[in-house]
Amino acid sequence: MSETEVPTDTVDALLARARARLDRVAPDALPAELEAGALVIDTRCGDDRRAKGAIPGSVHVPLSVLYWRLDPGSPYRDEAIADRSRRIILVCADGFSSSLAAATLRELGFARAADLDGGFHGWVGAGLPVDRSAARGRPRRSPKR
Repeated sequence: MSETEVPTDTVDALLARARARLDRVAPDALPAELEAGALVIDTRCGDDRRAKGAIPGSVHVPLSVLYWRLDPGSPYRDEAIADRSRRIILVCADGFSSSLAAATLRELGFARAADLDGGFHGWVGAGLPVDRSAARGRPRRSPKR
């Protein structure tokens, strides 16, 4: 494709390709992933987390800075979470942007990156517990492992 051509791909096609490379985690399987040491990263905005709560044990890293916080070579990395060998499971509101982000993390060398099928709303819809401390405005720190 030349620089002047307009791409004919769609976001749905991009999403399908991303998901084909991922092992998506069902909401009821996420607690076992956490128990096994997975890092669950909630990429939703802080306002959404405060309004609706969060998945217990998840860490907040906004999507806008996700790659820089996770990349071990980035000067903006978060030392507590920048580990390419760790299982990372991303969560967004409905499981769309988290699929694209997890696929991008795989391209950055995070071979075990995945996302939560259905996102936070899928978690809530499955009747799983919600941590309301985010709703009360308490800051959460990244766990060190």
